[in-house]
Amino acid sequence: MGKLVLVPTPIHEALPLEPIALEQLKLRALEEDVLILVEEHKVGRQRWLAWGLPREAIEKFIVFNEHTHKEVTKEIIEKLKSPKGTAYLLSDCGLPAFCDPGQNLVDLCHKNHIQVTATPFPNSIALAIALSGFSHDRFMFCGFVPQKNPERMEWLKKEWKRPETLILMETPYRLKKFLEELNELGGNREIFLGMDLGAPSECLIRGKASWLVNHAETQGKREFVMVVSPLK
Repeated sequence: MGKLVLVPTPIHEALPLEPIALEQLKLRALEEDVLILVEEHKVGRQRWLAWGLPREAIEKFIVFNEHTHKEVTKEIIEKLKSPKGTAYLLSDCGLPAFCDPGQNLVDLCHKNHIQVTATPFPNSIALAIALSGFSHDRFMFCGFVPQKNPERMEWLKKEWKRPETLILMETPYRLKKFLEELNELGGNREIFLGMDLGAPSECLIRGKASWLVNHAETQGKREFVMVVSPLK
C-alpha cells in the first residue's frame, strides 16, 4: 500500500514551513503518484508559493475540506492502495486531521492498511490523536497510570468507562503488561499506539487490546503515546 502524510503548517502565514516537510514536498510534489491535498485552494496556493515550492504542482491540488471530503475520499483511498501512491495532507494552518475532516481519511487509511505518518510536529499528544484516526470531538488526557495495585486497576476501570477518546501514558518497559491489563477490561474499544513518533524507528499500530498483545512490538524502550477510541 501507499501512504498518507500529514503535513503540519505554521499558524502564522509569514512563518516558514518546517524544513523536513519542505524538503519532502520539493522532492516529491511533481511525481505522478503523489497527491497534494489542501484545505482551500487560494490559501494553499499562496502559502505554497511563499514557501518556494514548485508552481507546477498547484495544478495537482485536490481541495479536501468539510464540503468536498465526501466526494474525493474514495478516489484518494483507491490511489493510496497503489504501493507508490502518496498523499500529502495540508490544512490552511496547524495540524491536519486534528479536529477536521482529515480524521475520517486517516481512519479509512488504517482500515485499508494504508500507512499513515507525518512530518515533524512538536506536540506528541496532538500528533498521536491526529494519527490515530479516532473521532475526537471530545477527548480526555488521563496521564500516567498509577504503578501499584489495587489503585492501578481501580484507576484503569474508572478511566475505561469514560465515553470520550482517551490518551493514556505509561513507561515503555511496562507496555506489554499494560496491554494485557487493558485486554482484561474487555469491550470493543480500539487502541492506537504511536511509538517513537517522528523517529526513523517510528511504528504506528492500531487494533483491539486482544490483538495488540500478540502483535505490538513491546520489547525495548520505545517511547509511546496511547490513544483509545471512544465508547460506541
